[in-house]
Amino acid sequence: MAAFHKTPRLVYIYGMTIMLILFAGAVALEFLVYAVSMWLPARRGAAVLALVTGAITAGALLAFRPNVFTALIVLLSLYRLFNLLRVAQERMHERYLRWATFRTGSVLLGMQLLIFAGWWAWQAWASTGYMIWTVATGLQLFLALILLLSVRRNLRKSRWPGTNKRYSDGDLPTVSVLIPARNETKDLQECLQTLVANDYPKLEIVVLDDCSQLRRTPQIIKDFAQAGVRFVQGQEPADTWLPKNQAYDRLAREASGHYMLFCGADVRFGQDAIRNIMTVMLARRKEMLCVLPDRRSEAYGRLSPIQAMRYWWELVPPRRQFARPPVISSCWVLSRSALTQGGGFAAVARAIVPEAHFARNLLASDGYSFLRANGGLDVQSVKRVEDQRDTAVRMRYPQLHRRPEQVALLTLFEMAFLLLPFVLAVSGFWVSIGTPAHIMAAIASALLIVSYQHSVLSTHVNNGWFGLIGHPIAVLTDIGLVHYSMWRYEFSTVDWRGRNICVPVMHVVPHLPKMKR
Repeated sequence: MAAFHKTPRLVYIYGMTIMLILFAGAVALEFLVYAVSMWLPARRGAAVLALVTGAITAGALLAFRPNVFTALIVLLSLYRLFNLLRVAQERMHERYLRWATFRTGSVLLGMQLLIFAGWWAWQAWASTGYMIWTVATGLQLFLALILLLSVRRNLRKSRWPGTNKRYSDGDLPTVSVLIPARNETKDLQECLQTLVANDYPKLEIVVLDDCSQLRRTPQIIKDFAQAGVRFVQGQEPADTWLPKNQAYDRLAREASGHYMLFCGADVRFGQDAIRNIMTVMLARRKEMLCVLPDRRSEAYGRLSPIQAMRYWWELVPPRRQFARPPVISSCWVLSRSALTQGGGFAAVARAIVPEAHFARNLLASDGYSFLRANGGLDVQSVKRVEDQRDTAVRMRYPQLHRRPEQVALLTLFEMAFLLLPFVLAVSGFWVSIGTPAHIMAAIASALLIVSYQHSVLSTHVNNGWFGLIGHPIAVLTDIGLVHYSMWRYEFSTVDWRGRNICVPVMHVVPHLPKMKR
């Protein structure tokens, strides 16, 4: 009888031993793939074998011991399998691919080992099944409170200040409005109409036609020549430059203004908008300013969770505490001296968000501000939902430094702290997680809704009623777009205005197009 009671324990020990051996074997094979030189023909076959071994090991572990910890380990194994697919595809330059895949594999393995350690520690320490939920919901509540306090502070600091100070036309500096245009039509025409109607006295408007495939684009620019708009013909970008950054660089060299205002064709300016921007910059002694446009137009996706989550990431987390100030590419102003001090656009040739580099440089000297347009500043955005999606696909993976392990970390964070509180708050009525955990999950959910509501109402990106239910939808959309962006960058193409930007961003080896027979 005693032997009978010991049998389940022995089965568990033997099973876990076998799982650990399989896991160690899969890891050893995986890192052998990273270590083998790229030119060896066996490398791709070894990568496929490591893929199969890793998949079998992950599935067996979850089937043998299904719980939260093994689910997390299996989830991270999926990213390791994705990393091996990068090796099998061999799209990137040899040296970059070897270092990038080894780094990703090492970080993911370290995360899995930490989860293993946490699993064993919890088994030895936890006296009740409720404890893990109590700890988890306590952390969720703490973070939700931090986010609420942060968004209130960020919205207060980013509110358009206005100023009683007035500058005469002679005291105002020269400003160059610089617009990179490629395959633009109606949006560019409407943007230029608002700019030429501006009342700023020392204004230069320069538009670069970035080798548009649509003939109408350069013609639109030339049609505004009599209104003072200057046309610049762009060149095909080098493989080492992101096309938009090369266009920025050319525009900056063509500009004569002391301040340079970069904007997209989807931005609309009120008659006194540039004067108001420059007045605030001079009064606050800023070298750089990013303006988050207002979105009052009902015609451009007021219920879009994509743009709502993009603004959420800029307005809600305490970014400045991590030296990552909020930025936005729609409309930003930079002094020529700050551009030079930051190394020019050559310093950010491959960066998907070049303005972030200059904002970080100016943060220590308090030379940068991030402000929201409102009734005191008439700057609006008319970005359509499909353009919001394309922008998210273009930006999300590079924002995470093109690293699958950072995508994994972000996914775990969003699932654990931005989605799970809602799941626990609802399921806690019929799934026993303990009363304290249920209460904390409900409070954390309410705080997250309030934070999201603050963000969307301050930017007019969602209607008020949608803000009450939109947070989980926006988070799920963001998780999906991050993974879609990662897949497109790693294994497909990401087009920006008809150009594949994977070559400069991902160090992809460019290939000549196949000849037609």
